[in-house]
Amino acid sequence: MQNNNNHYELLKTESRAKRGRLHTTHGVIETPVFMNVATAAAIKGAVSAEDLLDVKCQVALSNTYHLHLRPGDLIIKRLGGLRSFMGWQRPVLTDSGGFQIFSLAALRKIKEEGVYFASHIDGRKIFMGPEESMEIQSNIGSTIAMAFDECAPYPSTREYMLASVGRTTRWLARCRAKLEDLNTREDTLNHAQMLFGINQGGVFEDIRRDHAKAITEMDLDGYALGGLAVGESHQEMYYIIEEVVPLLPRDKPTYLMGVGTPENILESVLRGVDFFDCVMPARNGRHAHIFTNRGRLNLLNARHELDTQPLDPDCGCPVCARHSRAYIRHLFKAGEMLAMRLCVLHNLFFYNTLMEEIRQALDGGFFGRYMKDKLEYYTKNKEG
Repeated sequence: MQNNNNHYELLKTESRAKRGRLHTTHGVIETPVFMNVATAAAIKGAVSAEDLLDVKCQVALSNTYHLHLRPGDLIIKRLGGLRSFMGWQRPVLTDSGGFQIFSLAALRKIKEEGVYFASHIDGRKIFMGPEESMEIQSNIGSTIAMAFDECAPYPSTREYMLASVGRTTRWLARCRAKLEDLNTREDTLNHAQMLFGINQGGVFEDIRRDHAKAITEMDLDGYALGGLAVGESHQEMYYIIEEVVPLLPRDKPTYLMGVGTPENILESVLRGVDFFDCVMPARNGRHAHIFTNRGRLNLLNARHELDTQPLDPDCGCPVCARHSRAYIRHLFKAGEMLAMRLCVLHNLFFYNTLMEEIRQALDGGFFGRYMKDKLEYYTKNKEG
């Protein structure tokens, strides 16, 4: 899948941890990186593309399923692609829609050709398979397209997982062939669209390992671990990462999908992961749960009613430079939308700054010490 505009540089390592740089047709991505989740072409919480620049976002992540249903990928293509549509000029990764479709257990039917399902919006019947997912993502014009896969439920039986992973592998080959064709078409928006394959297998380490070897042979632009953080323990997740990542190409990006807490990110960087995404910073922010360098806090606690401190005294974000905890708590109590916006902006800044610090620690060769200190800070001062 390699295109001259796309290549990954492995700049430095510290044990399994990687410091990299992914060159794309839409700009350079410094890794490790946290991708900010703009599911329907916007961060929930009244955050604009311009705001994303202020909180150090490198990559926006949007969802194929949601954009296909509303406003429609053909409309987005007519409007110049997703980046033009949302006013964002940096890279975009589109999830394939598989996770959302497979979460509709009562509304879908899985076949070898793809999945038949009913829209959660209006109930209309829709079919999506590997080719359809690639075509939708091509119409959207994202920088990176994710392969269409099955995210099997947790827990699943070994028999079910083996069948599911086999189908996902066959679907990946179809995704690759379809995207290669789409990238040659004259009317394609992004002729250098990249494809990441997804490793599946639940908590069955041997299935995971075999699948990692199979998808590595397809020589893709990057590799993701899917089907984690879906109910298994953190230790089970870390074990699977340790088993799988060494089998994936070290000179390609490694993406842990849907993860997670700052602690999860640090532990996963240690194990060789360099791409992350999670709705947690935005979702928590909308509910007044704040990430800080001194632990987490619940802004609705009564102790903050007269609290003149910024959300995080050690933070350099625009929110902390201007507003107190007492003021933002008041906004929540008054039902003002500004409360959610300010907290989402702060939390995204916190996550993106965490990744910046991780990169600096890897550059300087002191990531292990940095991680130890950071984890101590997080666990020492946690509010409910």
